[in-house]
Amino acid sequence: MSEAGLLDLRNKLDNIDDQLLKLINERMEVVHEVGVLKAHSGGAIYRPEREKAIIDRLESLNNGKLNRAAIEALFLEIFAISRNLELPENVAYLGPEGSFTHQAAEGRFGAMSSYVSISSIKGIFREVDTKKARFGVVPIENSSNGIVTDTINCLNRYNLKIIAEVVLDIHHTLATTCDKIEDIKRIYSKDIAFEQCRKFLANFGLDEVEQIPIESTTKAAKIAAKEPGTAAICPHVGAKLHNLPILFENIEDKDNNKTRFFIISDFENTQSGNDKTSILVELPDKQGSLVEFLTDFNAAGINFTKIKSHIVQGNSIFFIDFDGHQDDDNVAPILKKHKDTVKILGSYVKEIHDI
Repeated sequence: MSEAGLLDLRNKLDNIDDQLLKLINERMEVVHEVGVLKAHSGGAIYRPEREKAIIDRLESLNNGKLNRAAIEALFLEIFAISRNLELPENVAYLGPEGSFTHQAAEGRFGAMSSYVSISSIKGIFREVDTKKARFGVVPIENSSNGIVTDTINCLNRYNLKIIAEVVLDIHHTLATTCDKIEDIKRIYSKDIAFEQCRKFLANFGLDEVEQIPIESTTKAAKIAAKEPGTAAICPHVGAKLHNLPILFENIEDKDNNKTRFFIISDFENTQSGNDKTSILVELPDKQGSLVEFLTDFNAAGINFTKIKSHIVQGNSIFFIDFDGHQDDDNVAPILKKHKDTVKILGSYVKEIHDI
């Protein structure tokens, strides 16, 4: 291509960028007006069902090279910037910085949001409950290791609502300052990460190396970056954060390893048309009580996507996900019938059927 032709294309891109900037600023002016109205009415700034409706509409209009994932990536960042213009609010996540929960939070709230690293799931619930943080991001389950009990316990204890779910593909790296595998004498990571990478460790003879469990994979990267002869099993972002060279990528045993996160706050979503509802159920200790409960949902044509039993404070409870919104015509009467045994955790836009 000639220099003149390249210059012409660059000028076209510059003109398009100028128009984009003008239009985005126009959008932010309208966002500001919305923020003023919400400030007077007390309306929630973050509306996942509204964001989904916008992306659905844009996808239906799209006839260019962008796919849905690209549209989501662009507009979720625009939404995040918009929220911060309306009302900057803290997002509490299970830290430290660079953790998978941090990644999940940034994926939904964008790079410009104000993030608060909290060292425990209970601490996140407490921060949101006391309104020091507007939103909290907590793990609820992993495809390899199941439900996170601490999150279930806190959902039972606190009167907060699930307003969204985020599903993240979990990839681990082996990061180290060592040039060769045989130079690695110790490996740091979370116990769950060691468990998810057993085959890799055995295949490379690292199952005989001292494995030191610590509270976070990002902290593992921080230690390994400073301590010679060590390595960390950590996320890619954790290694980059501490300038720790990556020796192997994607070392997890299962290639479909996913973690599901909940975003919690103090408000409820309206119906989006593609919702999921989570509840906790404490049934009477008598024969047939679970069957009777499930039969009511089945008769109404409601699809359960998850049923897990747990012991909370000595009592047996069920954590249940089902398709639909708590205000749907076929759902609301059943929840009303069982109101003495059901705690509604929240209805939210469905991101995935199950993991």
